[in-house]
Amino acid sequence: MKLRPLGSSGLLVSPICLGTMTFGSPVPERDAIGLIHAALDKGINFVDTANVYEGYKRFLGSPGGVAEEIVGKADRGLSPVHILREVDRSLKRLQTDTIDLYIIHWPDREVPLETTLSAIDVALKQGKIRSFGVSNHAAWQIAELRALAERHGWPSPVSSQIPFSLLRREFQYDLEYCQKRNVGVTPYQSLQGGLLTGKYRRGTAAPTDSRLAEKPEWMWPMNEGLFDKLEAVEKLAAEVETTPARYALAWTLTQPAMSSLIVGVKSVAQIDDALAAVQVAIPPEHVARINAVCPPPWRQNDPLRG
Repeated sequence: MKLRPLGSSGLLVSPICLGTMTFGSPVPERDAIGLIHAALDKGINFVDTANVYEGYKRFLGSPGGVAEEIVGKADRGLSPVHILREVDRSLKRLQTDTIDLYIIHWPDREVPLETTLSAIDVALKQGKIRSFGVSNHAAWQIAELRALAERHGWPSPVSSQIPFSLLRREFQYDLEYCQKRNVGVTPYQSLQGGLLTGKYRRGTAAPTDSRLAEKPEWMWPMNEGLFDKLEAVEKLAAEVETTPARYALAWTLTQPAMSSLIVGVKSVAQIDDALAAVQVAIPPEHVARINAVCPPPWRQNDPLRG
């Protein structure tokens, strides 16, 4: 498998990243371990997890730690106490001495960026992490972090983890910034919770093992407009003789700055399907048609005016 550079980190990552949000529930520990081994055997060297992941049992304020105990990563607060404590806890759960890429999960309005970066610098100098990235940060927030890092000689973020798919393109214009600054993008929800897999059909009940059946509050409303888009994507995929899931992942991999797509799975077959997307080519003539069906935002997000 051809690996891709992760920004300026020096790391080379597989174009598909194994997501672990569903580990614990509905994917039990034994099956989750099997999926990890299968992913490694197939050349995937990038696993995404967090100290808050515990599958569908997760709720606001739940203890978390389940997915990390099966595998492992991140934190909710970005103060030095939170970061340095949670790095140590993650290392213990992961049974390792160093985390290759440590990702701060959400912006923390209560903690100055200087404070967060200084803690990251301590963890890096201690050898507990090798590089760090951000999750759910806009380009302007990454720019702030980069400016502070340069001013103080602190580490700069090498990756950006954002929600991004054919159906969700709010961060589309951030990708060019990341590409120019060599910040690798590792999006989650590239299949939009399974909506882009082709399993949901207009006028039919959701499969019993689908996210819509198991965790409906995590899903978008299944309205006529959404089905119009899903059917249009399926038609485009059929033209290149592939599945909607592979088509959606292949399209995402063609976007600027993409390093690896985080894909959650329940079976080895889903790992194989995600890896097959790497070989799918999106015809140039499809670009305008895709934009017509799933348009990008009409302008860049404005941090002051929304």
